[in-house]
Amino acid sequence: MGRVVRLSMVQMRDAGSPARCIETAISWIEKAASEGAQVICLQELIAGPYPCQSEDHRNFDYAESIPGPSTEAIAEVAKRLEVVVVVPLFERRAPGLYHNTVAVIDADGSLAGLYRKMHIPDDPLFYEKFYFTPGDLGFTPIQTRYAKLGVGICWDQWFPEAARLFALAGAEILLYPTAIGWIDEEKEEFGAGQQDAWLTAMRAHAIANGLWLGAANRVGVEGRLEFWGTSFVASPRGEVVAKAGTSEECLVTTDCAIEEIDVVRTHWPFLRDRRIDAYQGLTRRWIDSSNE
Repeated sequence: MGRVVRLSMVQMRDAGSPARCIETAISWIEKAASEGAQVICLQELIAGPYPCQSEDHRNFDYAESIPGPSTEAIAEVAKRLEVVVVVPLFERRAPGLYHNTVAVIDADGSLAGLYRKMHIPDDPLFYEKFYFTPGDLGFTPIQTRYAKLGVGICWDQWFPEAARLFALAGAEILLYPTAIGWIDEEKEEFGAGQQDAWLTAMRAHAIANGLWLGAANRVGVEGRLEFWGTSFVASPRGEVVAKAGTSEECLVTTDCAIEEIDVVRTHWPFLRDRRIDAYQGLTRRWIDSSNE
């Protein structure tokens, strides 16, 4: 099978305080490592509740610097267990400058790289534009001891352009730490369709790019949001090879055979057959064909 990376998604609820959230996350990291995980992905904004249901300046108190207390605590564990940990945080970069950020901690405890969320939503109960400046690091994969990771964050997972750019830059595994769920008044009518669309969009990224893909989502009710969990891993063929339920705290762990990337891409040669000479319109906001 060649190189195999054991990948684990952590699905947990808000533990009530930043300190308790990090303590709980570390316990899940230790459990994942005991089961052989080499790359462990935590959920979006791991060190607190999801703060964006309202525009409240007090929520900036959840932000921290990187490096900072959360990354330092997890780096010690990563080094001790020799695991890579994807740590999503509310980053305070400078006074008045905040990001929704992932710090990737390598297996020696060093900071392998950062990703700052590029697509920032502004939807009911997801008022992220109030808090987060759009990322400025692009869609650059992060090399770690075990794999080259393309890491997006939540809203990023809907955009095929982002997944494709990660793939073209050599990512082997796409990871999407997430905080998505049902709004209380919408669940009965729209809930099943929303969740299916979420799964389908990311499975399509795995297929179109011939990559392994994992999503780690929150669970639990926070305010008017019920986070739907369903953390999963998909193969380069888009098969869901491991998946959690909608409410339990758990690990979703599976082995990712990296050589499958080449096998799938030679059978489904989407990258070979791309018409890169004909895609200039993708950099335009809209194409008004009535004037052409």
